[in-house]
Amino acid sequence: MSASIKLLHFQQYNQGFKIHHHQSLPCFHQYPLVSLPNKCFHSSGERLVGSSSTLQSTLSSGNSRLLVTRCISKEFSESLGPSDSESLENPKQKENSLLTILKEASSFLPHVVLASTILALIYPPSFTWFTNRYYAPALGFLMFAVGVNSSEKDFLEAFKKPAAIFAGYIGQFAVKPLLGYLFGTIAMTLFGLPTSLAAGIMLTSCVSGAQLSNYATFLTDPQMAPLSIVMTALSTATAVFITPILTLLLIGKKLPVDVKGMVSNILQIVVAPVASGLLLNRFFPQICNTIRPLLPPLSVFVTALCVGAPLAINIDSLVSPSGMSVLFLVIAFHLSAFILGYLLSGLAFHKAPDVKALQRTLSYETGMQSSLLALALANKFFQDPLVGVPPAISVVIMSLMGFSLVMLWTKKKETVME
Repeated sequence: MSASIKLLHFQQYNQGFKIHHHQSLPCFHQYPLVSLPNKCFHSSGERLVGSSSTLQSTLSSGNSRLLVTRCISKEFSESLGPSDSESLENPKQKENSLLTILKEASSFLPHVVLASTILALIYPPSFTWFTNRYYAPALGFLMFAVGVNSSEKDFLEAFKKPAAIFAGYIGQFAVKPLLGYLFGTIAMTLFGLPTSLAAGIMLTSCVSGAQLSNYATFLTDPQMAPLSIVMTALSTATAVFITPILTLLLIGKKLPVDVKGMVSNILQIVVAPVASGLLLNRFFPQICNTIRPLLPPLSVFVTALCVGAPLAINIDSLVSPSGMSVLFLVIAFHLSAFILGYLLSGLAFHKAPDVKALQRTLSYETGMQSSLLALALANKFFQDPLVGVPPAISVVIMSLMGFSLVMLWTKKKETVME
């Protein structure tokens, strides 16, 4: 279209102006008719007089745009001051601020874990009300939150690295159970601890990966978070069969193991909640969008209870001479798992361009596991309460060591970038 000037006639209509489009202008049915009120202002701020006048507007040939005159009524412009417009924006800003706080509540998790540990040691009654019967529902809620925050896209992205997934699975259900058997044997032979405490260490090494490893990976290497989610999800899904089998192999000759009962229990508190969250996210996304901001603070609160309660309930066993020995063995177990996960993945993927990120991710996956699941299984299927002591200690040690590595590696990355 040529850049010829077309005239728009403004005719006074009632107390304002009414735009009449020239018939020669093409496709004007696409543009709405505009009535201008009594007090009108051009977009540049120039006032239009309240009488019949002619305004020249240019139609650009490139994008057929029409220069628009915006108008503000005198009454509205005078009634709506700066303070009123700010008051209209403040509720929206406050809402966004609240959602941001809720969604970022998980960033306080390391501090909450440390505070729960200290509080449980100083004042155990603050957590003793959260008894063993609440562990399974609490773990189910955390698994449900994982499902709600996951989708098929996460899995599709991570499955592009099958070798890394396989390495994580080997670290979870091969390297770690061997370490558990090693330190459980040391507990009985060198430290002279009861068989039930050794069985607790072995049981802790047989469970699936911890969801905290996903969050630790996200804080250190966000691009690796989907991979960590897939590795944890895979170990969690197959734990329904692998954990009872490993438990039978490592502990079966020492203590009776109810394999069928373990399978049923894991289905109820792990598989079913994760599947429910995934289905809810898939078919009812609006409901998920509504509840998703509430899940991080609730998950932090539930995790704090799950960390503090086992410690408070088993405080007498922990402060005993055997308890100190178990604490030392659990620390050695997790430290060995973190180190081996880092070193072995470095050897396996030394040619990968993102080898350091893979090493950190696989270190988290190997060193952190669902100690709460081990604790729930210990309370459910072993009569001796001492079996639950190592998993209870592991919940605290795993969390503290994992997030200490987060702070160490994050600070190191920042230093390198500077």
